[in-house]
Amino acid sequence: MTEPPQDDLNRKIGVLTRRETEARILAPMIEALAEEFGRERVVSVVSETVIRLAREQGEALSGEFGDTLESFAETLQFWMKDGAMEIEVLRRTDTRLDFDVKRCRYAELYKALGIQDLGATLSCNRDYSLIEGFNPRAQLQRDKTIMSGDGCCTFRYRFPDASGPPDEDGKPPSN
Repeated sequence: MTEPPQDDLNRKIGVLTRRETEARILAPMIEALAEEFGRERVVSVVSETVIRLAREQGEALSGEFGDTLESFAETLQFWMKDGAMEIEVLRRTDTRLDFDVKRCRYAELYKALGIQDLGATLSCNRDYSLIEGFNPRAQLQRDKTIMSGDGCCTFRYRFPDASGPPDEDGKPPSN
């Protein structure tokens, strides 16, 4: 597999517009394929593909911005462009970034398109694999999502502390 191409589309149009374009194409294709091959299997294949693509996107972002929490926080601008998410930062240190998404226009978009059931597959399940690609030692905990009916999305990122002694593999310690 080749390296993913440098992706300027998110910078130009924003992730929300990109997700809307993708959803308007993918939703009817998923439905047509589901009629032929079964919905569960088709959604599973789509989910696996989205996860792989998100991991590759995380790797590409890390290659361009670096793999620190500070550099990851800088990339959030792409997902927030045009008011796509309204967040409340709860804690930000060198190794932790905790925030709640108070408004998610991605969830609103999938609901407006009548495909709320596909929203988590097309958007929410990207989060864990994106951070894995960005920094394999970083961790994300997210217990609530607006997409699943909660009042907010809870994002809790932990990045390894590079200032401590290395572990047995010579890597900086993790939190």
